[in-house]
Amino acid sequence: MENTALLIIDIQNDYFPSGNFELDGALEAAKKTSNILSFFRSKGMPVIHIQHESVKEGSTFFLPGTNGVKIHNSVKPDKGEVVVKKNYPNSFLKTDLLKKLKENKIDNLVITGMMTLMCVDATTRAAKDLGFNCTLIHDATAARELSFNGQTVSADDVKTSFLAALSMVADRTVSCDEYLRL
Repeated sequence: MENTALLIIDIQNDYFPSGNFELDGALEAAKKTSNILSFFRSKGMPVIHIQHESVKEGSTFFLPGTNGVKIHNSVKPDKGEVVVKKNYPNSFLKTDLLKKLKENKIDNLVITGMMTLMCVDATTRAAKDLGFNCTLIHDATAARELSFNGQTVSADDVKTSFLAALSMVADRTVSCDEYLRL
């Protein structure tokens, strides 16, 4: 547990019911993340919230100055917890995340967040490339249905596929309950 930080990626209002880009399972993933967050807070361990702000022309969610860009109340940052703002799926790209982790001598990351298929995927892969040990909390992520080449893939299948691939990258892929029992 030493040198370990929790990364909470993009658990923001637009991903929830009545948001501009609702994900299947957002409420459940936020609840699991909240459980992990409570554990980290109780141990005085570092927590880093990642907040996506869309600056891409034509974007329809995570727009600056909107309620949708705000971090969801279920995982709202406490005073002293780091918030890293990003504009790309990879939380390390053009942010000071790596600098903050190095300054705090963090070697191990516990990763939760949204979307499994985009920002969680990009950030986990980048973290491994940068030499971090990664534990992915699989039930603390959420996805949405996708369509390709005339076929629709359910949100559950999208999430499962990305988690299966990430389990080959991450050092551990476990449920919230499994992690809290370690």
